[in-house]
Amino acid sequence: MNLRRLWAVVLKELRQMRRDRITLAMIVGIPVMQLVLFGYAINLNLRGLAAGIADQANTAGSRAVVMDMLATGVVAPVAEARTPDELVAMLRRGEISVGIAVPPDFEQRKAQGREAVQVMVDGSDTSVQGAAAQLAQMALDASTRAREAPPASTPPPAPIGVVAFYNPERRSAVNIVPGLIGVILTMTMVLFTGVSIVRERERGNMELLIATPLSRTELMVGKVLPFIAIGLVQTTVILALGIWLFTVPVRGSLLDVYFAAGLLILANLTLGLMISTKAQSQFQAMQMTFFVFLPSILLSGFMFPFAGMPKVVQWLAEVMPLTHFLRLIRGIMLRGAGLAEMWIDVVALLAFTAVMMSAAILRFHKRLD
Repeated sequence: MNLRRLWAVVLKELRQMRRDRITLAMIVGIPVMQLVLFGYAINLNLRGLAAGIADQANTAGSRAVVMDMLATGVVAPVAEARTPDELVAMLRRGEISVGIAVPPDFEQRKAQGREAVQVMVDGSDTSVQGAAAQLAQMALDASTRAREAPPASTPPPAPIGVVAFYNPERRSAVNIVPGLIGVILTMTMVLFTGVSIVRERERGNMELLIATPLSRTELMVGKVLPFIAIGLVQTTVILALGIWLFTVPVRGSLLDVYFAAGLLILANLTLGLMISTKAQSQFQAMQMTFFVFLPSILLSGFMFPFAGMPKVVQWLAEVMPLTHFLRLIRGIMLRGAGLAEMWIDVVALLAFTAVMMSAAILRFHKRLD
């Protein structure tokens, strides 16, 4: 082996890598991204869960129990309700993750040692169930410590019960399978369209496409449409297997499920088109797809609790289509909610699609010129 020739090849590869800015960014960016995400953004200790409160007793004792719960930091009050039924409706719509219900006969229940406070939790997220149990225990411990302190006549703590809606068995498959629809669609749809225009350029077909009477918009939309059917087929396969193998429920409308999946498919396809107009090769398109997919799966709430992330990271996650789709699909399949009740996430996906498609068409226009 000739060391001079070997060293020449090494230098050649290093120079080529230096000219490839996307590869260079991946070399540095992926370790930095993973370090920041796992070290700063991802937190398994949930804090600040959106909570609704229905204090029907409205006594000094009931207010003290509610304040003990809020003092734990696990929940943050965002809504008030008059009845427990209103809290259940808020849970179904996804407005809150935890409901705290205090019955009118709170003082009597407390004196008799019966369940005096009920914590309702959205069981479609198993991590929230664990946080609700922790919340009840922390509030009970706080009341016990207050009773042990002077004066000794402090009344006994109020028994707190936790009720999990939508997934009381805490089966992980019920939580994971709906999210897998979004994860798989994100990975495949972005990748498919991410390499589409680059592939035409590498095969020498771009000049032929330019010479056709197709407008730029027609070409871009035509690139997207075939993959919509593919995405819906993938959705059907995952749904069928989830129901058959894991008995995952579909409590809402199946039409809403497919409509939500269609919104995510469109959002991911337009994002892939945007990547395709930026990448110089199919390999670069795959690299950029991975760069987008990694934060999407980590920050959307699929793998790690969304509520445990810092506010800045949550704002960043709101830009990602997968974040909104997870809220929609879990709301429809597990809580039986309708799209009209979660219209904010529907609008967010439509807005993302419009922005990405417009940006891709504009960038493609510049490349043709």
